[in-house]
Amino acid sequence: MIKCSTVKLVVQVKLLPTPEQAAALEATLRECNQAADLVARTAFTTGIIREYDLRKHTYSALKAGGLGAQAAQHVIKKVADACTTLKANLRAGNLGPPTSPRRIRAMSKPITFRPHAAQPYDDRCLSWQLQAGTVSIWTTAGRLRGVAFTCSDRQLAMLSAHRRGESDLLVRDGRWFLIATCDLPDVPVADPDGFLGVDLGIANIATTATATGEGTRHTGRGLNAVRHRNRELRRRLQAKNTKSARRLLKKRRRTEARFAADTNHVIAKAIVTEAERTGRGIALEDLQGIRDRVRLRKPQRVTLHSWSFHQLGSFIAYKSRRAGIALVYVDPAYTSQQCSLCGHVDKKNRPDQETFACTSCGFAEHADVNAARNIAARGVVGWAVSHAA
Repeated sequence: MIKCSTVKLVVQVKLLPTPEQAAALEATLRECNQAADLVARTAFTTGIIREYDLRKHTYSALKAGGLGAQAAQHVIKKVADACTTLKANLRAGNLGPPTSPRRIRAMSKPITFRPHAAQPYDDRCLSWQLQAGTVSIWTTAGRLRGVAFTCSDRQLAMLSAHRRGESDLLVRDGRWFLIATCDLPDVPVADPDGFLGVDLGIANIATTATATGEGTRHTGRGLNAVRHRNRELRRRLQAKNTKSARRLLKKRRRTEARFAADTNHVIAKAIVTEAERTGRGIALEDLQGIRDRVRLRKPQRVTLHSWSFHQLGSFIAYKSRRAGIALVYVDPAYTSQQCSLCGHVDKKNRPDQETFACTSCGFAEHADVNAARNIAARGVVGWAVSHAA
């Protein structure tokens, strides 16, 4: 065992408030986000984004407006965090070059918050009665006691053993949720016996292979077919633009996201289980900025931009950390064009999407398996360099 990693997870529980309790919660979110808009306007006009300095300028006004002390503190912190995130995105160029309309819009007005945007709570504003299945929560109408919640036995055990820090209150399609943060104990990371390379793609969502072994392909055919059907359904409903069509669009808006997330969870679990069984680490491509780098035809562009590769990568990362599995990110350059046997790189090595045939040594393999083998080999090198004595 060579090092430890701290794992943070969130547990989502569903609140079951009475109509009176739900009205108090809704009013609380609305007032907190109106207060956040006020703080954001102050930050915009004064140029102050540090939480401590914002507190000097806005805390008294928020208290006078009816917010409790802790709620006011959390509203100010929420705005400060949003300002910091915006500044980081501007610095990284995520909102485009200085002359882009999107960047200009973001810089020309204060940050705003939706009336029902999530509100953080700490243990002074929110207490859990886990055995009773209730919470006591602060609202602008006073403390609500005995608000029922429901969750699975596994979630309840996680909350009981590992809940730490803040919880977020949010409402989604009329349903109320608390998102609680759990700090799991440090997990020792074992020195890996080789690496399992993971090639993320569109035709095959993920393909795994060792540096010299055969690969396993997790096909994306079913997921892509569902997305194509949903895309066509959205197009037809948007073209109708009737009240019933808009109602159906709203009802279905998260269906595809839930399906994709479930698929990614299943694939990530299979990959981590395979690595754990064989004692290997996991090597992933560093795909940051892929949407800006890759140039595709319009039909392919739609598929790429709806592909949740970042989500799948994050699922693999946190499941690896929970299992104590080594994880490295490697340079993805030429992994699909390089021969995993002799190292020869040539565009002609890829005659089509599925086929890899080396023009130098004649080695032939499924293209995604070959790429996964290259990623695994780079993972071994990357780990050795970063953990050299």
